[in-house]
Amino acid sequence: MQKLSLEDIITKIKRQECFEAVASDYGFTIKIVDYVPYACAAVHDGHQFRKELWEPCLHTEYERWYEEDPETKNMVKSHPIVIAGCDSRFEYDLNRPPEEAVFVTAWGKQLWKYPLSEIMIEKSIQKHAHFYKVVHALVETLEKKFGFCTVYDMHSYNWKRWDREVPTWNLGTSNIDNERFGNEVEGWRQSLSEIQLPNGIKSTSKINDTFQGNGYFLKYITQNFKNTLVLATEIAKVYCDEYEQVIFPEVVSAVENELKTRIPEHAMQVYNRFKN
Repeated sequence: MQKLSLEDIITKIKRQECFEAVASDYGFTIKIVDYVPYACAAVHDGHQFRKELWEPCLHTEYERWYEEDPETKNMVKSHPIVIAGCDSRFEYDLNRPPEEAVFVTAWGKQLWKYPLSEIMIEKSIQKHAHFYKVVHALVETLEKKFGFCTVYDMHSYNWKRWDREVPTWNLGTSNIDNERFGNEVEGWRQSLSEIQLPNGIKSTSKINDTFQGNGYFLKYITQNFKNTLVLATEIAKVYCDEYEQVIFPEVVSAVENELKTRIPEHAMQVYNRFKN
């Protein structure tokens, strides 16, 4: 992996070069080993939290981890195109619009002891902007090359905070064209429900059961690109103990192995349907 400037990353994408890089501001990583009609994203995978924010932050390191989506990048790391956030959503949230990306409160609790300076906020907003410039260049390149592409927008959620039974997998579809893509959504939901997980974990999947797919990442791509389907795919945090901050590597590995075949299979079905 190399460190590259925003301009270099975009140039490489537009030239359809294969590369693996971290952005020079260390806000995200991108890997392209082949240009295929699908990409994977893990925008909330990051846990990095720059040092100047430690003192003003009221939330503990554990509280930040609890609301992040650890291991979501590892679940899709074997795919040809992967883009993932490095920074904690508590610094800036890539799944919110720029004007809302730096939280004042987070999950009902004030985030900062005192307001952050404009310079500190601007630093974070700049990283948010850089990420979306690369996302734009990537999706634009894939649409031009293939005519259609699918983006698997990977997230996780804290299932223990719900007071009812919730699915292992949830697809959020309220901001995509369900008339056009309904069959593809159902096909993906069905595939996820067939996943085999260790430790007796069952794999259930539902649509808009816990989350509806209201994230900015999905909205940004959907609003800017008419021939890209974004599938906001959330796994319940069955792959860790969300209260003890313990990751279960065997579950993460099982998810990765299942998605290794399921994502490309589904992506090619979608592509064959919409490429013309």
